[in-house]
Amino acid sequence: MPRLIAPSMLSADFGNLHRDCRRVNRSAAGWFHLDVMDGLFVPNISFGFPVCKAIAEVAEKPMDAHLMIVEPWRYIERFAALGVKYLSVHYEACNDRRLKECIKLIRDCGMGVGVAINPETPAEVLIPYLHSIDYVVVMGVHPGYSGQKYIPETTEKVAVLAEMIAGAEADCFIEVDGGVSVQNIAELERLGAGVFVAGSAAFSSGDPKTAVRALLDA
Repeated sequence: MPRLIAPSMLSADFGNLHRDCRRVNRSAAGWFHLDVMDGLFVPNISFGFPVCKAIAEVAEKPMDAHLMIVEPWRYIERFAALGVKYLSVHYEACNDRRLKECIKLIRDCGMGVGVAINPETPAEVLIPYLHSIDYVVVMGVHPGYSGQKYIPETTEKVAVLAEMIAGAEADCFIEVDGGVSVQNIAELERLGAGVFVAGSAAFSSGDPKTAVRALLDA
């Protein structure tokens, strides 16, 4: 797939949320990325349904929700009702039965199905699920906080995942979330990633349009 940038709204100015949503609309970004944290699965709380609804009211591009929460199966249908197009849950938040239930429910709700893995989780745990999901979210930082430094081992994990997907002849893509920059995006794409979540990289300059273009051209 062509390189796609998904600005993380966690890094937007919440005092001017609709303004920043419109800036993303005007940019070359492909998706809006919603990082949902509960303070339990990760040590921080981001935002819930009221903020997601406010973004959905303005967003003119598909929304990609990343649930960093416990018991994600409880909320899947509500995200579908908001109009989310792609939804990922964490492998670490589910046992095998629950993960399969989440995958089926996300699919039944008409959304693209993603499974995210933490930096410490080996790529190989996803082998049994590759034929039932649409994408893998590889965390380039420890989930829970924006603005962290990229973990270099992420690059090798992307390469391993790409080989696994090709070997299994599975139809799924790789999304990298955390630490993406103009310095590493080309290498990650070369190794097999296609979607790149940009938080600080998209909003820290105050000009998401220029920042997204720089990531696309890097």
